[in-house]
Amino acid sequence: MNHNQHFEHLLKKHQLKRTEPRLRVLSLLANKKVATSQPDLEGVIGDVDRVTLYRILSAFEEKGIIHKVFDLNGTANYALCSSDCDEHDHHDEHLHFNCTNCKNVYCLDELDMPPIVLPAGFKLESLSFSATGLCPKCVNKKL
Repeated sequence: MNHNQHFEHLLKKHQLKRTEPRLRVLSLLANKKVATSQPDLEGVIGDVDRVTLYRILSAFEEKGIIHKVFDLNGTANYALCSSDCDEHDHHDEHLHFNCTNCKNVYCLDELDMPPIVLPAGFKLESLSFSATGLCPKCVNKKL
């Protein structure tokens, strides 16, 4: 299955209409190795206006297609969720690494995160793990 077929299946699975702007947003996010902000997407997506892009990102986040992570400046960045996510159950409890030099935000899915056991009476709705430092590209620049 190629990317476009996968994205069309993803939209159908989440009961979202197949539109070219939605497919382009999915393609852009899939091809990035870092989480991406709405302003950055606006700069590369072309003829999609800001409001439409905002609605696409909101719908994708609501349906569990993407997740939001904040960078060191507090700007929301977006990355694709795992294929196991849906609107009722997210599985994106992974480390988000903020590079202090290039300002990129990386989703480090391959790291195992410790289980969180809350005291009685607490109900977990969201969990965020973040770290700051230098990404491999910036470490190599400084050598």
